[in-house]
Amino acid sequence: MKVIIRKNSAEGSLWTAHYIAAKINEKAAKSDKPFVIGLCTGSTPIETYAELIRMVKAGEVSFKNVISFNMDEYVGLPVEHPESYHSFMHKYLFDHIDEPAENIHILDGNAPDLGAECEAYEKAIAAAGGFDLFLGGIGEDGHIAFNEPFSSLESRTRVVTLTRDTREVNARFFDGDWEKVPAQAMSVGVATVLSAKEVIIIAWGSKKARALKDAIEGPMSHYCTVSGLQAHPAGTIVCDEQAVGELKVNSYRYFKAIEAAESGK
Repeated sequence: MKVIIRKNSAEGSLWTAHYIAAKINEKAAKSDKPFVIGLCTGSTPIETYAELIRMVKAGEVSFKNVISFNMDEYVGLPVEHPESYHSFMHKYLFDHIDEPAENIHILDGNAPDLGAECEAYEKAIAAAGGFDLFLGGIGEDGHIAFNEPFSSLESRTRVVTLTRDTREVNARFFDGDWEKVPAQAMSVGVATVLSAKEVIIIAWGSKKARALKDAIEGPMSHYCTVSGLQAHPAGTIVCDEQAVGELKVNSYRYFKAIEAAESGK
């Protein structure tokens, strides 16, 4: 596991966007196969998406040969609802880049058969060739996507029940009322995320410090589902100074030293 530590979310988001763009360009230079990426929602990736939009408009990267799969969606929330993840992704990314509409995949939380929708999603990921890179965030309790504590690390795309804690955190998007937050969601599983060739988890702010400590220094456990990243051969956490506030001093120094050595500084 690598941990990239930046001063703040702005610097961390720039690093993340430039890394993603470089990976897209790298594959485009040597193959005509599409770049397959997993994407997340929430406030954490907004600055990363803004930089990717700038880069697309500046001609520094193109999404014309990118296939994307979003990690989750609420069950029962209309697609046009402003807080649906369909709406979020179009507002903050898809409406501003050149990714073809047919390459965009988001789970249908209103599908007549949710189980079949989840199975079809996994098959579509496999048919696309699997993820080249998965971009995810981290919940305050250490969950990735909607894989709440005690989700299996071998889990795949499925319907999940959201904890009250998660609904309370997301209540800020629903007039501050946690009961307005849907009680269920559809989510890729931990194993779905970890099947990617590369995984990047981004985290900003002191509210994520406890989760990052558990993910980095704690045991790999279904209690902190993002801790599964410990076993990934190409897992990276990008965070700011506040988010690493609970790491041991020696852990902090180690990751800073490794990055400095690899960058030649």
